[in-house]
Amino acid sequence: MDLRFGDSKPTDEERAAVDALLGPPESSWEGADRTDADLRWARGGREARDRRDLLLPGLHALNDRVGWISEGGLGYLCRRLTVPPAEAYGVATFYAMFSLRPRPATVLHVCTDLACTAAGAGELCAGIEARLGPGSGVSVERGPCLGLCERAPAALAVRAGEQVRTAVSAPASVAAAVRAASAPDAAPEEPPAVAAVPQAGDPSLVLLRRIGVVDPCSLDDYRAHGGYTALRRAFELGPAGVIREVTDSGLVGRGGAAFPTGRKWQATASQPDRPHYLVCNADESEPGTFKDRVLMEGDPFALVEAITIASYAISAHRAFVYIRGEYPRAVHRVQRAIDQARTRGLLGDDILGQGYSLDIEIRRGAGAYVCGEETALFNSIEGYRGEPRSKPPFPVEKGLFGKPTAENNVETLVNVLPILTMGAPAYAAIGTQRSTGPKLFCVSGSVARPGVYELPFGATLGELLALAGVRPGLRAVLLGGAAGGFVRPDELDVPLTFEGTRQAGTTLGSGVVMAFDDTVPLPRLLLRIAEFFRDESCGQCVPCRVGTVRQEEALRRIADRTGPGAATDIALLREVGRAMRDASICGLGQTAWNAVESAIDRLGAYE
Repeated sequence: MDLRFGDSKPTDEERAAVDALLGPPESSWEGADRTDADLRWARGGREARDRRDLLLPGLHALNDRVGWISEGGLGYLCRRLTVPPAEAYGVATFYAMFSLRPRPATVLHVCTDLACTAAGAGELCAGIEARLGPGSGVSVERGPCLGLCERAPAALAVRAGEQVRTAVSAPASVAAAVRAASAPDAAPEEPPAVAAVPQAGDPSLVLLRRIGVVDPCSLDDYRAHGGYTALRRAFELGPAGVIREVTDSGLVGRGGAAFPTGRKWQATASQPDRPHYLVCNADESEPGTFKDRVLMEGDPFALVEAITIASYAISAHRAFVYIRGEYPRAVHRVQRAIDQARTRGLLGDDILGQGYSLDIEIRRGAGAYVCGEETALFNSIEGYRGEPRSKPPFPVEKGLFGKPTAENNVETLVNVLPILTMGAPAYAAIGTQRSTGPKLFCVSGSVARPGVYELPFGATLGELLALAGVRPGLRAVLLGGAAGGFVRPDELDVPLTFEGTRQAGTTLGSGVVMAFDDTVPLPRLLLRIAEFFRDESCGQCVPCRVGTVRQEEALRRIADRTGPGAATDIALLREVGRAMRDASICGLGQTAWNAVESAIDRLGAYE
């Protein structure tokens, strides 16, 4: 792909897909079929640059319509947005869900990550590939976590067309996955979100109390169960009062970094540069994480209300929700909630007659774990490769589009609602002094009742696993997902707080708890973690780009018994791990060694 436009032409379908997003082209510069002299002038540079953020939606439009992105289709999109083809090619090839080579209109994504691997994903993939051979009209692609860990193993079928068809098969069998790929419209309906909440109906729940009770498609039902009470309270307090309540509550980010939310909002609100932006990070791609999906599918209006409150607090009038591309139902539910809120005067101009205006846009990810890092997410929204930025400057100073931005994940934002309805002191009384409020945990693996659990901070790992029903023969528990660490079965008294897990030499992360019994081959599991980080590294910095490859090579030699010996390779792993931790730009490279190190040191994985 060159910086210049080639001779390839878009098909009628590709042209229609792009025009449906951008509107018809206005001149020959943008690809209009005209013979007049409009090539003598071009749209202004600033106006063209302002549309660069539509590149990712445009790539989705092409991929959704025909199943892949041709050179002619990409070139047409580039003309419409005045983006050099080489840059757009670099963006398109960054994401795993896009293809720039011809492939069938139906793609079956089969998860091969940790929970699914432990549940037999390897045998599932082999069976599917044997049934769907060449000429089946289905492309079978092994890939990372689909966020369906409570129903592992999982598969997602996507059929391109004017209307994209999707079907989930989970727990998947060979026959069920093949049926989903062959006829997505005829596939069994996906279980409701409440099926992933074993505690549903418990009156003590705070964040999950509406799931299974409220119709996620009805704004009236949401309001009948206390919806938009928090927003009215926010307007009574004013922006400064909302930030003060959030600060006094002790709420910290639930995505793993645990940064105080009130401080982040205050720092953003105090910036003189305008406009301000609010970004909801719903790109939860950590293997084993699915709590944000359950919230979006089961209680989408709560997220819309929370985003409205956060935006009001930081004086933002435009907000974005970045939802991972593997969550089609969550995208649909949240978009429907946004549309209903806008129709009823709860978004748009003069919300609730308070003179405050806000609009929310959804941007779909396309399969890139690194876009969970906030600055990589900003680059992705802006139409660039999702590579993390160096800090400082921090997002509260220069974030999305170079303007002050507050970024929070779904769980963090939804916590704002009980803070305002029950008050900061009552909220802070839940949990511990340093880790306040309730926390959601994604439990999967060797348990009888996998799903999303809500517990106050301070409960122990053993108490959580007792709720989930640990199966006999427990070998290890992984906390925090692939970027987390393992603990032994005799360490289940670890308190589930940020400080408690830190003192125990592990991490709470985003709340992933994966149990593995003695039937799971640990060396192969560690190798899958290494493969995950190698695949997901953006390649921007050398320590991560090279280190993740060297880590996988060493673990493969150990697993296959082909290297100089486990002791030599473990020594190499430690050296590579230190380099990645100390010198990588972002958290992906900095944490890529964590799980392997803990398995070696705490579990004796290779003894």
